[in-house]
Amino acid sequence: MAGGLWADLVDLVLPTDCAGCRDRRAGLRHGVCPQCVDALRAMRPGPVRPVPAPPGLPPCHALGEYGGPLREMLLAYKEHGRHGLARPLGALLAEVVATAVGAVGPVLLVPVPDTPAAARARYGDHLGRLARHCAGRLRSAGWPVRVHRAVRATPRPDSVTLDSAGRTAAATAAFLARPGRVPAVAGARVVLLDDIVTTGATLAAVSRVLTVRGLSPSGAAVLAATRKRHQR
Repeated sequence: MAGGLWADLVDLVLPTDCAGCRDRRAGLRHGVCPQCVDALRAMRPGPVRPVPAPPGLPPCHALGEYGGPLREMLLAYKEHGRHGLARPLGALLAEVVATAVGAVGPVLLVPVPDTPAAARARYGDHLGRLARHCAGRLRSAGWPVRVHRAVRATPRPDSVTLDSAGRTAAATAAFLARPGRVPAVAGARVVLLDDIVTTGATLAAVSRVLTVRGLSPSGAAVLAATRKRHQR
């Protein structure tokens, strides 16, 4: 699947600064410069685990540490409205899902939802877009995949201002199951999707909500993990 990453990136017609290193150069017409593409292609998904891990956190895999071109791309996508990055970032997330799950088979992807306020601040449902592109990339590689919006988010304080205990408390009350039938996908593995994992409190909270509904996640896939709080 990684072979199509360069094509995804060079197809973008975005502002002249590279989303990965912010370099401005004459004639740059791609979302990400070749040097940053090479850095991203060199990344290999692997297991990560917060220390300490919150109760209920499923096994988690990340593409890499939250730094360098990966961090800059995520910021450009989430905070600066560069929606064209959703396709290559979704493709990278698909690589993480494939590593986390292993053998090809049915997968139910459950993206962590944004609150309405966060979605407005971030130019829309940023993780929903990533999930769609992730699912499309997996399907093109032969995976039976569905995206299920099983959880909704309630208003909560900005996690940037909270310590580990505060994040856990806020996350516990932050998510509710959506009404409606659970999709029947025989033998499907449930995988949570998020962009960044820090303490793991959010993923653990969503996992607990899903488990009550009979959708116990087998794992979680994220693009980046913060360095100081995780072990690969």
